Amino acid sequence: MAIQWFPGHMNSTRNAIRERMKAGLDVVIELLDARLPGSSANPLLAQLTEGKPNLKLLNKQDLADPARTAQWLAHYNALPETRAIGLDASVPAPARALMSACRELAPLRGGMAKPLRVLICGIPNVGKSTLINTLMGKRATKTGDEPGITKVEQKLVLENDFYLFDTPGMLWPRISVPESGYKLAASGAIGRNAFNEEEVALELLDYLRQHYAGQVEARYKLDDVAGLGDEELLEAIGRKRGAMLGGGRVNLQKAAEIVVYEYRQSLLGRITLETPEEFARWQAAGAAIEAQRKDKRKKSRVEPDAEPD
Repeated sequence: MAIQWFPGHMNSTRNAIRERMKAGLDVVIELLDARLPGSSANPLLAQLTEGKPNLKLLNKQDLADPARTAQWLAHYNALPETRAIGLDASVPAPARALMSACRELAPLRGGMAKPLRVLICGIPNVGKSTLINTLMGKRATKTGDEPGITKVEQKLVLENDFYLFDTPGMLWPRISVPESGYKLAASGAIGRNAFNEEEVALELLDYLRQHYAGQVEARYKLDDVAGLGDEELLEAIGRKRGAMLGGGRVNLQKAAEIVVYEYRQSLLGRITLETPEEFARWQAAGAAIEAQRKDKRKKSRVEPDAEPD
């Protein structure tokens, strides 16, 4: 199943980013989910803001596997014109960390004559609104909506020479990496009406039993999770939690809802659903499939040769 979700307001956000690029921009901040740092990075944003220094904020790092967060920070910090830092609710001064990193990325900007202009973006439900509210409550002042794009962009002033432009959460029109679609759905970034919860739960359990079997066993009081199939594991969880139908059958929909909810609430512990190496493999496979799809569409548009007279 291919998971896709791109409501109309996300197209408005895309247009707003294009307009902001035309108006002038120095640094792009992309807020990522530390539990899926590759899958929550928006390839459309990379296209729209190509050539601009980039700050990757791995948000919710307190919910993610710390060893894997370190791997992802190293991965992003090794990229040209890119900085990466981790954030969570316990970071006492997020504005200071954010501004310091941005100033390092654009050292020639600053001062009232050349204020630093920064765009902050992220997928839905990645915690951007919480971060913005924290910045506004402690350091930032809302100065009003930008002319012409009042419904999609907000301008904040963190310091006299530091302007932060906030845009609504945005995904991309076609998720070509199937693994990313499932992980985005599990994290809550995709609307519930766009995916089958049972299928997402099975994909999630398939990854967890391979990489976090001990945490699943501890949460649901099960044995030998790694030796179970995905559906067997979902049924076992349903029985443990009393998600039953008549005749001793497990209510798989209810069991799936339990698994997805408890993952989102971090009740299974600190989990990261991908490593940089895994995501690179999935991305390469997705690109190959996408290339085949485009080639097939291109061939289908070619008119057949005319028959000879």
